[in-house]
Amino acid sequence: MKWEDNVRKVIPYVAGEQPDISDMVKLNTNENPYPPAPGVTDLAKEMDVEKLRLYPDTNAEPLVDVLSEYYGVAKNRIFVGVGSDDVLAMAFLTFFNSDKPILFPDVTYSFYDVWANLYRIPYKTVPLKDDWSIDADDYKVPNGGVIFPNPNAPTGLFEPLEKVEEIIKANPDVVVIVDEAYVDFGGESALSFTDKYENLLVVRTFSKSRSMAGLRIGFCIGSEKLIKYLNDAKYSVNSYTMNLPSQILGAEAVKDDRYFKETLSKIINTRERFKKELTRLGFTFPDSKSNFIFASHKTVDADHIYNELRKKNIFVRHWNKDRIANYLRITIGTDEEMDKVVKALEEILGC
Repeated sequence: MKWEDNVRKVIPYVAGEQPDISDMVKLNTNENPYPPAPGVTDLAKEMDVEKLRLYPDTNAEPLVDVLSEYYGVAKNRIFVGVGSDDVLAMAFLTFFNSDKPILFPDVTYSFYDVWANLYRIPYKTVPLKDDWSIDADDYKVPNGGVIFPNPNAPTGLFEPLEKVEEIIKANPDVVVIVDEAYVDFGGESALSFTDKYENLLVVRTFSKSRSMAGLRIGFCIGSEKLIKYLNDAKYSVNSYTMNLPSQILGAEAVKDDRYFKETLSKIINTRERFKKELTRLGFTFPDSKSNFIFASHKTVDADHIYNELRKKNIFVRHWNKDRIANYLRITIGTDEEMDKVVKALEEILGC
């Protein structure tokens, strides 16, 4: 059809499968296995639904106020969006407008190339080293911007802040985005660098460490100038992006820091225990500092393990892509869930 000649065609991001099976173990989308903070549940029951007839605060002030206090940064240095995907998409649209290609790793969050193609941003993927780490020297070339997760996804590998700063310092003329969706699970944040580098944007999410994937809350912190540019673009698209319940319940989640840290500790302890079991079963993997493990078996194909786990209603993530086709990304669930995975793997591997 003629009209299709003017359609912007892209290959979309493929999210993890969302099965609805009563006895499943769902470890394929890096969700938190524990509920949100108790105060979130209580407040949700008490919410005044009458207020839902009104537009929410365009600046998400209820949430921004709490984030400002928690992270010790001025409110005009915080931008919120409908999940970190919304924040990242807006950042791509706002900051990556050069004729030079933006740079990001070849094995990384698979939404990056989708946004680049959607917004017609030239890009170049930079190969990770054999140990899955970033070579900072690869990012010391002319470019239109830099983005990478830390810890990386799907590898879970955390880059030391010295390397992160090396990349930022080498790129003073473009915006550098550090995607910290998983940093709460054992990494060290680059947030302090936002005081020092005007061109640095650090992106975070409530979907993983704060157990609120269903409410779609993301935010970023950067210089006042960066945030103003982001807001200018946002208000040119949709002023009311974050709904009122997300603003209020998100703020409540941040207030309960004790519960937040207790939950993180549980997941980290389970992850470290699961690493030992995987090693015993013959798997190798990078030293994950996230809430998942990127594992490959020494003798059994990942595709076979993936399909056998599915038969047992255990869902993990597998990609048939270059370099990672023989790896599985396994989200860390509860101790009980991970014990079921270990038992299933023993049966599949004949251990």
